[in-house]
Amino acid sequence: MSDIYTNAAEKFAALIRGQLERVERMKSEREFLDFGKLDKIVIGVCGGDGIGPFITAHAHRILEFLLENEVHSGKVEFKVIDGLTIENRAQAGKAIPDDVLAELKQCHVILKGPTTTPRAGDGWPNIESANVAMRKELDLFANVRPVKVAEEGIDWIFFRENTEGSYALGSQGIHVNDDIAIDFCVTTTGGSERIARAAFDYAKKNGKTRVTAVTKANVVKTTDGKFLNICQQVAKDYPGVELDDWYIDIMTAKLIDKKRRTQFQVLVLPNLYGDILTDEAAEFQGGVGTAGSANIGKRYAMFEAIHGSAPRMVEEGRADYADPCSIIRAAVLLLSHIGYQDKADMLERALDKCMYHERKLVLTGRDTGATGAQFADYIMETIKAEI
Repeated sequence: MSDIYTNAAEKFAALIRGQLERVERMKSEREFLDFGKLDKIVIGVCGGDGIGPFITAHAHRILEFLLENEVHSGKVEFKVIDGLTIENRAQAGKAIPDDVLAELKQCHVILKGPTTTPRAGDGWPNIESANVAMRKELDLFANVRPVKVAEEGIDWIFFRENTEGSYALGSQGIHVNDDIAIDFCVTTTGGSERIARAAFDYAKKNGKTRVTAVTKANVVKTTDGKFLNICQQVAKDYPGVELDDWYIDIMTAKLIDKKRRTQFQVLVLPNLYGDILTDEAAEFQGGVGTAGSANIGKRYAMFEAIHGSAPRMVEEGRADYADPCSIIRAAVLLLSHIGYQDKADMLERALDKCMYHERKLVLTGRDTGATGAQFADYIMETIKAEI
C-alpha cells in the first residue's frame, strides 16, 4: 500500500512542478504581436487528418484568392505543413511531432484542419490531443467563438480559457490502482486573469455592456471559485461593463430560453465548460459545421474548424463532399486577426449568402449535393460579383 501512495505522490509532485514552471513563463510573456509592424505575415496551413486536408485545401484556396495582391507583393506568405496526421503522431509517440512543431513555430498564424484524438480502445497509443498540445506549446490561451443568428436576436461571443482547467493535464491522470483513477483540474491566477481581461477588453472595444462568467463555483469551489473571483476582480477595471455569473448547468438551459438568451453578449468560461457551451451555441446557426474557432495567444494564433476529422467519410469515399464551411468561417477570423478586416467582412458576407440566403449549391456530405471544391468556387464567384 505504501508503494501506491509513494507513486501517486511522486507523479502529482511532477505535475505541480510543470505547472509552476508554466506560471513563471506566463509572468514573463510579451505584449501581443503587432501584425502591422511585420514585413511579412506567414500563414501556416496544416490539414490535419481525416477530412481535414480536404476542407482545409478549400479554405486555403479562398485565402489565396483574397490575398493575391499581398502574396504577390511579399507581404503574405503561405506555408503548407504536413505531418499532423494520426499515423505520424502515433509513430512519433507525440501529440505534435518535433519537426511539425518547429514548422508551426515559423508561422505567425495557422489555419488548421481537424485532427483525430485517440481514445481508450481504438487501437492508437494514448497520446494527447493535438489541439490541446498546440494550445499549450504555442500558449494559445483564448479560444474565441462567435455565434450570430440575427433573426433570433442572438449575438454571442465566447472567450474560453484554452490552456488549463480540466483539459490541461487530460492525458496525465493517475490510475492509483484497479479501483481508482484520478484526473486533475488546474486554475492559475495568471491564466484566469488574462482570459477575463481578453473578454472585458473585447466588450469595451466593441460597445458591449455585459460579460457573463460561467462556472460551477458553488460545487467546484477551489478551481472554479478562483476563476470566478478573478473575473470579479478584473471587472472592477471596466466600470462601463457589467459582470454577471451563471452556473454551467443552468446556463445550458438559458441558452435555449428565448426570453433570456438575447441578453447574453460576451461569455467567459473555463476550458471544459467552454467546449460544451460553444458546441451547444453553434447549433443555433446550423451546427458545429457552420462555426469557426480562433485560438489566440500573444505571439501565435491558430484558426480551425470546430468539428471532428470524420474518418468514416474518408473510409466511405465521401471526403470530397465534406462541408468546408466551418474552416472557411475560421478563415474569416484569421483575416480579421491579421488586420484585413475588409476582406474578412467580404468573405463572411459571401459565406452567409451561400449558406443561408441564396443557396444555389447545397452540401449534403454525399454525392446528392455539392463537393467542397464546388462550394468554395461558389463562394469566390459570390465575392467576385460583389467586387
